[in-house]
Amino acid sequence: MTKRKNPKDFKKNGRPSKFNDKIQAQIKFLAEKGFIDDEIAISLGITQQTLNNWKKEHPKFFEALKDWKLTADRKVERSLYEKACGYSMPDTKFATHEGQITDSVKYTKHIAPSDTAIIFWLKNRQPEKWRDKTEVDNIHHVTIEDFADEIQKA
Repeated sequence: MTKRKNPKDFKKNGRPSKFNDKIQAQIKFLAEKGFIDDEIAISLGITQQTLNNWKKEHPKFFEALKDWKLTADRKVERSLYEKACGYSMPDTKFATHEGQITDSVKYTKHIAPSDTAIIFWLKNRQPEKWRDKTEVDNIHHVTIEDFADEIQKA
């Protein structure tokens, strides 16, 4: 009697996977720059379904991808926070005469808080307190007699 082989011992049919350390490094770079899955797939010359398959086949990669995307999100969150609060940054002012730079002065440039960033931040962080409230008073006291009167008028 012939012994059955374990299905895990069979070679997979089809083209070998492109998934390797080099591809992972490219995906990490793109994800940390804020690329979404569709853009990552296009950049790598693969379909989004292939990327989704890699996520299913390699759970550690999938977790790492989520972390790489969070890196980009944290940068944006920090930038929004700074824009909402205002910030200072070093800058240089140049003096020119007849098209030639004659002097430069380093100074601290102060950026004022952005009203739009403040509103966006507060509406998302404390929606119960800062959302646009639109209360609708839709209470009508109508009786059957009112309907009967309306019908008789018609």
